[in-house]
Amino acid sequence: MFDPAVLNPAVDLLAELAHQGPAIEFAIGTGRVALPLSARGVPVSGIELSPHMAEQLRAKPNADAVPLTIGDMTTTRVAGTFTLVYLVANTIMNVTTQPEQVDVFANAADHLEPGGCFVVEVIVPQLRRVPPGETARVFEMKTSHVGIETFDDLVGQIAWSHHWMEVQERLVRHSAPYRYVWPSELDLMAQLAGLRLRDRWASWAGEPFTSESTSQIAVFEKPARPGNASVQPAAFPVPRQAYI
Repeated sequence: MFDPAVLNPAVDLLAELAHQGPAIEFAIGTGRVALPLSARGVPVSGIELSPHMAEQLRAKPNADAVPLTIGDMTTTRVAGTFTLVYLVANTIMNVTTQPEQVDVFANAADHLEPGGCFVVEVIVPQLRRVPPGETARVFEMKTSHVGIETFDDLVGQIAWSHHWMEVQERLVRHSAPYRYVWPSELDLMAQLAGLRLRDRWASWAGEPFTSESTSQIAVFEKPARPGNASVQPAAFPVPRQAYI
């Protein structure tokens, strides 16, 4: 996501949804999105579980403009309310139980002002690409990297992402579990938190979301108080519909 072709549309959309109001990033990491968003004039705060990632963020130029709280995005509460809460790069899947994923939505809703938005970027599960009778698929095959995911628990929706990389002429393996989540499941989690689906796209550039999409940018809105106007939808020249 450091590629400007990917990062810039993400920052463009998030800045538009924030409307210069305060934003908070769940799992802010090293600030790859928060820092350029802050540079656009959006006040950005962040929650990060990893002290190591937080230290990398704090070492970057202009990081002092981004208040940072060390904590778990399922429960950590930052003072104030925000026009935008966002969670990118499939990080919702790092939360590996459904109840805790529901807690992420509830915590996002607690941080939002009425009319504010919670934005989630996450892949669409690719189980239909797994051959019948198999539990694994190769998602990348390069000389420098081999990536395989295994679907180990269909009930709990737990999969593992396995990576083999060459590091200093040694083959290094890294594996991590994740909990995949369906678009309809995200919508229900939002509903439980008092949010409603406003937009869903296949990319940050606003491509329509279809049954063939492999990723999604979902925008969930906290209803405005009676008599207050809601924040207007992002101005993409594409149909804003959940599914095609």
